[in-house]
Amino acid sequence: MEFEHTSIPGLVHFRPKPHRDDRGFFSRTFDVEVVRRSGVDPAAFVQDSISRSQRGVVRGLHVRVGRGEGKLVRCSAGRIFDVVVDLRPGSPSYLTWLGFHLDGEEQASIFIPPGCAHGFQALTEPADISYRIDQSHDPSFDLTIAYDDPQLAIPWPLDVSVMSPADRNAPRLAEVGERLREIAPFGSPTLRT
Repeated sequence: MEFEHTSIPGLVHFRPKPHRDDRGFFSRTFDVEVVRRSGVDPAAFVQDSISRSQRGVVRGLHVRVGRGEGKLVRCSAGRIFDVVVDLRPGSPSYLTWLGFHLDGEEQASIFIPPGCAHGFQALTEPADISYRIDQSHDPSFDLTIAYDDPQLAIPWPLDVSVMSPADRNAPRLAEVGERLREIAPFGSPTLRT
């Protein structure tokens, strides 16, 4: 398994090396030593989750304010277009986004640092996404940003088929200024309880 740091500080892209043969493949999707070498604390994860989405579904853009949340995201089956937006005040990549194509064949994953929003679109029918999260869920810290915010101009690959009402009606960045100020500034310790 290899990793590379991206242009968004703290965002790490992990690439395993699946072993393929006539049966299919075997792939290591998490390796404590590789994760530790990347600068991510492997012991910090407290929750594993999975979501299944139909083709065209968009989930996000979600971020946790206050104490923040780091998460390791992988498409375990199918294919997704995954997006990370840096919302940390003072970050050299503030308000920029990166997109990744993650799929069940490569089994690559990305670590999304606290203070970055995350969303994805399912490109296959269905797509399963696995998450390792470093904080227990507290809905009072949830913030959703409009997936189609013109300030971000994210080119989603497909027409949106289905969204949750909360995601579909999410405010734009310009409308959530107060909540964005609750995100810990880049370079300071994230708020943890």
